[in-house]
Amino acid sequence: MIFSLDVRRARKGDCLLLHFGSTDTPGLVMIDGGPKSVYRPHLRPRLMEIREARGLEAHQPLPVDLLMVSHVDDDHIQGILDFTNELREAVGSPFVRVSRFWHNSFDAIIGKNPVELTAGVAAQFGPASLEGDLPDDATIEGVDDEDPEVAESTLKVLASIVQGFRLRLDAEALEMPLNPQVSGKLIMASNQPLGVTSGLTFTVAGPMHPELLKLQKKHDDWLKELKEEGKKPEDVLSAFVDRSVPNLSSIVVLAKAGGKTMLLTGDARGDKILEGLEAINAITAGGTLHVDLLKVPHHGSSNNVAPTFFERITADHYVFSGDGEHGNPERETLAMLFDARGSKPFDLHLTYPIDEIDVERKKDWEKEQAKEEKRKANGTSSKEPREDWSPAKHSLATFFASHPLAAGQTLHVMQEEQPHVIDLLDELGF
Repeated sequence: MIFSLDVRRARKGDCLLLHFGSTDTPGLVMIDGGPKSVYRPHLRPRLMEIREARGLEAHQPLPVDLLMVSHVDDDHIQGILDFTNELREAVGSPFVRVSRFWHNSFDAIIGKNPVELTAGVAAQFGPASLEGDLPDDATIEGVDDEDPEVAESTLKVLASIVQGFRLRLDAEALEMPLNPQVSGKLIMASNQPLGVTSGLTFTVAGPMHPELLKLQKKHDDWLKELKEEGKKPEDVLSAFVDRSVPNLSSIVVLAKAGGKTMLLTGDARGDKILEGLEAINAITAGGTLHVDLLKVPHHGSSNNVAPTFFERITADHYVFSGDGEHGNPERETLAMLFDARGSKPFDLHLTYPIDEIDVERKKDWEKEQAKEEKRKANGTSSKEPREDWSPAKHSLATFFASHPLAAGQTLHVMQEEQPHVIDLLDELGF
């Protein structure tokens, strides 16, 4: 039996393919597609390789049992939009056919009309936002919040409302049933496993219903303040600026096949992942859970996890998807993992070489340092700017040099244009 995670390079995002089933009846799940410039160079070629490995004729589409977009964020959804756009424009038989589609769009989460939301986003962020483009630094800096990552995270989600709307329209046009196992409603945490096919089950550990209700109320309060006080959206956006938007809405699944498990986390927050696992009885209160593979949340951002996360959830394989943009994966996160595991064996997977990640992390560090210095100078923040980048203190290269791997611990770095497949059962073989 096959149960393998095929990890693709996705720049700052996620792009995963889950293979399962037997060699005679193989199955495939697509999970997220990364941001721009991921689909064509990284995802599409791999789909064509899978077609070739299965011996499909030109007129035969590659069956995809499930397409899952974990949450509304450009670095997960844009590559899937590129994929569905190609399918819609195809002449003749499509090269892929999707049987089921899982996605919680932002408008569905907050219970609002997508057309109304689209108009609001365009008015606030300009016409470019209708293509899912991120607001510029000036807009982000205008938000009354001292944490640029929080501001940017929320603005990205609000600007990606249209992306989610477009994706839903694409799914309808391509006759992809939306969330069919829950009758088209939101995918939410439940202790009842949802069968995919061929012995593969997904047990959803997030988002949790109470958290979605809180998110809906927060958005309603934000809109109410806009209407009643007559303020411009950017003046009160800070009331809605919170990590809860992307992190509480991420679909988190515990995938099981042949006695093996993968925990796929999207951009969820570590404490909410633990709460969700407790809610579905996958872990006891204060207890621990061992999985065969953990996709580390939010590209290894230290804002999403605490040491207790790695102490309570252990794995044989840890996957960090990120190229250094936005600082991810972060050195602090790796330190938490190494401290939690000590000398115990594990495999660590990075989607880019360490030196390339550090180049992007340094760029991000200096960019944010300049913003912090500007805020300090103009009096909009009392926070001291961060120190200058130091390879010894901040780079991943020096971290790994000072933390040699113990016996049984292995670092795997994805090589460009080569498959990176983690086999938990039989070898996929290509």
